[in-house]
Amino acid sequence: MYSTELGINFFGNESNKKRKFNKLEILKKNIKNLKIFLVIAGTNTSQIPGISAAGISAKSRRTTALADAEFLLEGASKDHKYKLPLLNAGVTPALISHVCSKLINIYPVVVPLGIGAKPYFNHLVVEDRDMGPSNCLTTGKSMTRERVLNLFEKGLAIGKSLKQSVLISESVPGGTTTAQAVMEAFGLQVSNLVGSSLFKAPRELRRQVVKRGLFNANFKADFDSFDVVAAVGDPFQAFSMGLLIGARLAKQPVILSGGSQMLAVILLVLELLDEKNKNQFIEDVFIATTGWLVKDNSLNDLVNLINEKYDVKLLGLASPLNFKSSKYKELRDYELGHVKEGVGAGGISLLAFLDGFKNEEIVSLCQQNLEMMRGLGQISLEKDC
Repeated sequence: MYSTELGINFFGNESNKKRKFNKLEILKKNIKNLKIFLVIAGTNTSQIPGISAAGISAKSRRTTALADAEFLLEGASKDHKYKLPLLNAGVTPALISHVCSKLINIYPVVVPLGIGAKPYFNHLVVEDRDMGPSNCLTTGKSMTRERVLNLFEKGLAIGKSLKQSVLISESVPGGTTTAQAVMEAFGLQVSNLVGSSLFKAPRELRRQVVKRGLFNANFKADFDSFDVVAAVGDPFQAFSMGLLIGARLAKQPVILSGGSQMLAVILLVLELLDEKNKNQFIEDVFIATTGWLVKDNSLNDLVNLINEKYDVKLLGLASPLNFKSSKYKELRDYELGHVKEGVGAGGISLLAFLDGFKNEEIVSLCQQNLEMMRGLGQISLEKDC
């Protein structure tokens, strides 16, 4: 990995310094002309015990995405409707994303998919609100192909209409497991590389879950990306594939803010493209994540697997944000490997640094917001979960 003077680490393709500098300039130039999408989605894969840290119980994981979206938009509020899940360690990354989106003065657009409730806050409706979460991927029948195509087409239309660069973020409990299933469906051996919100990734559990899902999917020889998402994917992937392709057709740069879930979307899109179009497509596509997610090099290895498989030059950037100086355990837990990423924390904090804000400013604001959310009872107590 290569580090800039701002502390931003590059990973993935071993590009020269000039290309990396040019990538940063593209991002800096577009900070004030950027649309942030937070896609919140439901998959019943999240209900498998031990699969996700996005809430300590299956019940609490059903509302995690709604609570994340509410906090991203509104921050600490006495009028909150959804309680943030109690975690075994750390605190929601929506805290980071809220603070940093306010600093760069961008109001995100929330896209709810299969979350089983109508949010009271402003959101973009792209499918019938009665559509529930996708089925657990172990069924091999996560969604109908019709639903996948509908979400893809909606994303495509929105992307093609954009007149500004895009940042795509997510809150999908269970989403790293569906991401692993998608990548393994296309032959990548990634079970030891896909990250987790948990301190210790549940690798053996995920292996068994993915193995069962792929067995039950029983793909035909000529399966495609839509077949894979319908079998073992989630609504976020279907919509984001379209949004990414549409935005690039509109010649807009796209920041995919996250880790393995975003790489799964890129893989799904690359599978749809002709060989000659892949590198041109990827040139203004960025993976942006937190520094915590790249500490063990597995995300770097995952990016390089995709670069090798599709002969592309995908580049990743990691935010320099750290909580080493924080007085609060929930924030210092990130330094120990808890939570790591989510709700666009890596990409949105990276943009805040590129816009001139310092680590101590971001840490101070995160601490202030954490104090407020505690005082307002915005984090669930164990008895609520």
